[in-house]
Amino acid sequence: MGSVKGTTELISHTPRSIHPLDLKALDEALAFLETHQEHASTDEVTLRSIRRKVDWHIFPILSCCQLVQSLDKYALNYAAVMGLPKDLDLHGNDFTIVATAFFVAYILSELPNIYLLQRVPAAKWLSLNIFLWAIATACAAATTSFSTLLIVRILLGIFEATTLPSCQAITAQYFTKEEAAPRYAYWAFGSGGAAVFGGLFSFAFQFMENGKLAGWRAMFVVFGALTLVVGAATWYWVPDTPMEAHFLTDVEKVSLLKHVSVNKTGIRSQNFKIEEVWEALLDPQIWIFAVATICLASSSGIISTYSATLIRSMGFTSKQAALLNMPGGIVGLITVLCAATAVRHTKGGRRWLYISVCALVATLGASLTSFLPNKPNHSFSRSRKAGALIGIYLINSITATLPLVYHYVSVNISGHTKRSFAANLIALCFGLGNIIGPMMFQAKDAPDYLPAKIGTMATEAGTAVCMWVLVGYYWWENRRRDRLQMVVGEGEEVAGGLGAVDEENWKGLTDRRNGRWRYMY
Repeated sequence: MGSVKGTTELISHTPRSIHPLDLKALDEALAFLETHQEHASTDEVTLRSIRRKVDWHIFPILSCCQLVQSLDKYALNYAAVMGLPKDLDLHGNDFTIVATAFFVAYILSELPNIYLLQRVPAAKWLSLNIFLWAIATACAAATTSFSTLLIVRILLGIFEATTLPSCQAITAQYFTKEEAAPRYAYWAFGSGGAAVFGGLFSFAFQFMENGKLAGWRAMFVVFGALTLVVGAATWYWVPDTPMEAHFLTDVEKVSLLKHVSVNKTGIRSQNFKIEEVWEALLDPQIWIFAVATICLASSSGIISTYSATLIRSMGFTSKQAALLNMPGGIVGLITVLCAATAVRHTKGGRRWLYISVCALVATLGASLTSFLPNKPNHSFSRSRKAGALIGIYLINSITATLPLVYHYVSVNISGHTKRSFAANLIALCFGLGNIIGPMMFQAKDAPDYLPAKIGTMATEAGTAVCMWVLVGYYWWENRRRDRLQMVVGEGEEVAGGLGAVDEENWKGLTDRRNGRWRYMY
């Protein structure tokens, strides 16, 4: 009986009627439903029409947000082979320090974002930060030294920190857990597309050899202008919540909210609960996600910072390196699409499995780059170069894991403050991994950078191991909850208002405190 006594907090939250005055403290969606009693349908034909509207109005813009953010990261990668180090007189590890500074600022900015993302409308906060980083990106064209470039990269890290958690928060509002996976892929397409478009831009701007403005400077100006356009589109087109979606009627909004209520995660509440932060800090699943994110993000050293440099070190020209880097983006796009589709059409999702597969493919790629020397004077250098190039491309399969991790977090963590904390912690760990990745590339290891390649191989394998540990934890926890539910029972339901089950769906209980919650694999 001792084990049952200690589980009261988990399973004793019986649904109760909610007084209208308390609605704002719970979830804004419940307040909307209480004041909009339109007859709404949740049949598949109606829901398909609503999903189509959401897909066309929101996700192209979120994908563009990811595109311009990733373009900014790739811009430094390409600028490294376009003359930036020479023009700014960078020496030794100066370039690595600049790449790292971005993510140090990125990490520090995630801490206030945990609070701000819950208190400030997500879409407006995202668009404001896009405007600011657009200006900073354009200012990179005016840098004249290591110190000025360092300042610009720090500002970019501050402004870009909210992008991933904001996109996650917006996406989770519109779809059930099963429907969300391909939508996370939509905005993740931007990350893969950045390698493709970035390569084309870099190739084109390298022909500005005798102009008054260096090619890499012109590239930063163009990227800044594109980012301003995306920021304006985000402000105008992306609503902060489904209740404010201008492209949906009130009847459609009610239909959508009732449909997604099965998630039991709510839509939005401005009531910041510090106890949910403490709960998150003690939740094993969040720390497994954190370690996995650090591991998968460590590949950024090759993907977004040093890939063009590695390709050029094989004996290719700067223009060739820009073009040869593009297939990596295509690999990223394909794996994102395949993984998201597989999650959507596999019973139970099997997210852990597809994250593991992508990570192991990236591990294979890292092993090819590690153990196939790139030196031009090596025997069979042409075939070895081809193998090393394929390895660099395969590492891009890790691109699919980040949106899947965010999706995994969104379906398995509930409670408004706890979910905000988890999303920002994942972004923080993503930044930490992006610090570790470039820092593995030390000037003394050039041109092969063998320690960095082996480190990438080890961290990608670590991502797969984390997923195996996570699925074991979920299996154990779900069985424990099943046993407790059988002992204590379901609890009585109370009618009234929207109905007991509906009210509980909008209470915003954390996954630890909701006895009916079961974790999805």
